Amino acid sequence: MSALTVAGPRPTRARRLLSDVVGGYLPLVLATLIVALPLVWMVIGSLKTPGEVVTQRLILLPSHPTLDAYTRASDQIDFRQLFVNSAIVTVVGSTIKVLLALTTAYALVFVQFPLKRVIFAVILVALMVPAQVSLIPNYTLIAALGGVNTYWGIILPGLGTAFGTFLMRQQFLSLPAEIVEAAEMDGAGHLVRLFRVIVPITTPTIATVALVTVVNEWNDYLWPLVVTNSAHMMTLPVGLTLLRNSEGDVSAYPVLMAGAVVVIVPVLILFAFLQRYIVAGLTQGAVR
Repeated sequence: MSALTVAGPRPTRARRLLSDVVGGYLPLVLATLIVALPLVWMVIGSLKTPGEVVTQRLILLPSHPTLDAYTRASDQIDFRQLFVNSAIVTVVGSTIKVLLALTTAYALVFVQFPLKRVIFAVILVALMVPAQVSLIPNYTLIAALGGVNTYWGIILPGLGTAFGTFLMRQQFLSLPAEIVEAAEMDGAGHLVRLFRVIVPITTPTIATVALVTVVNEWNDYLWPLVVTNSAHMMTLPVGLTLLRNSEGDVSAYPVLMAGAVVVIVPVLILFAFLQRYIVAGLTQGAVR
């Protein structure tokens, strides 16, 4: 009886451990590998020679790692100018987007005006409409205004952010109404209530919207490709198209991988330092 009592919990602990591994750790490891392996393979490929990239046998690691691909990529395109263009578009566009999302969400929650529900419904519809639908109308308008190959022509059409407005609105709805009412009784106006009361207690959500917006602006490819045809005004993702690979030119593959690494490194660094804000912001804004 005592032997059964001692041995009894062991299968239970074993089953629990197996359940944790199969139901938790294994999917997490698989998802991580699916996301990380292509990036790791791209970095490794940028250090290989062309013959090691295009071969019938699998070569996991370069025999003699080299930075020649990065040197050739920098000789073909002006990374400094492309980086400046991307930085300007990202910083200006993201700042305006976040401010617009912040003020719009505040108005939808704390300001009474007609057709508020209708406006929010339109914002929800905007979340479901692909950006490609407005590509031709936007280009027609920007071209008519003379915005081709200009910073404002790249930035202007994407200033509305339905995702950021929706996420901030859901977070603002979860705030106690007494906080805003107390500030109003003290004579604080809307801007004071927003930036001195609401913003400090919703920093994780705002940081989440800012990070997602920055990444989208930095990685945006289609619209900058359409609205720019000058290498001097291209952003980094569009500038990589200048590293064209002609059919049969195996020497171009490491160069393309090197250019892609240069584009993604700033975003990866940003996520590595600020990922906790994304988790906290999405969690806070998910429920009311």
